[in-house]
Amino acid sequence: MAETHRGALDEARRLLGNCGLFRGLKIDERSAIINRARIRNVAAGERVFSIGAPGDYMAAVLAGTIRITVPSPHGRELLLAMLEAGELFGEMALLDGKERSADATANTSSILAILDRHEVLSFLERHPEVWPRIVEILCDRIRHTDIQLAEVALLRLPARLAKAILRMASNDPNPAIDNRHFRVQLTQQDLANLVGATRESVNKCLATWQRQGLVHIDGGQITVTDRPRLESLVRLI
Repeated sequence: MAETHRGALDEARRLLGNCGLFRGLKIDERSAIINRARIRNVAAGERVFSIGAPGDYMAAVLAGTIRITVPSPHGRELLLAMLEAGELFGEMALLDGKERSADATANTSSILAILDRHEVLSFLERHPEVWPRIVEILCDRIRHTDIQLAEVALLRLPARLAKAILRMASNDPNPAIDNRHFRVQLTQQDLANLVGATRESVNKCLATWQRQGLVHIDGGQITVTDRPRLESLVRLI
């Protein structure tokens, strides 16, 4: 058990050391903050934090996947991001001291590295050169959310769905089976939450694409079978 914990801590240090927030620092400077991390294990379906909760820590995903969502007025949820190993979350509320603006839930059994707010802020006081990188990361997050919300508001479902699937493929470091094929790592319900639609409407759109040869659906697994045609569909929008 102790060896497992040490292994998780070593992985936490490795991932946090490679994190963009700390890139460019000297090894001893990185170690000073990374060694403050603590490990948290969360079960599938367990809430990591909720909207309105205090922003008293940030986290890095060491293993598993974390869903970042906000509820819609109609009782559904909008999926903002599905975070995997190596990705950070919870930094916005941590930095401004305000409440959480989204829910974070373990999509699968996951291991997190936690950095408490006072540790991070103390580190930033000692290393103000890190602030431009933080601004860059936060701007990327805001830009991504703006694009996603604009697509939900302005585009028809086939366009939203095609854009979301292609964006996932471009963000995945190892998505492709070959140049034309890749697997979609989300369920149809997740895709519906991502594009602000019902599962039924997403299923109908995917069924049409399957008849046209753009995708193949087998036991819930979605595979894009003709990426160039899907990209052409987006370019026609």
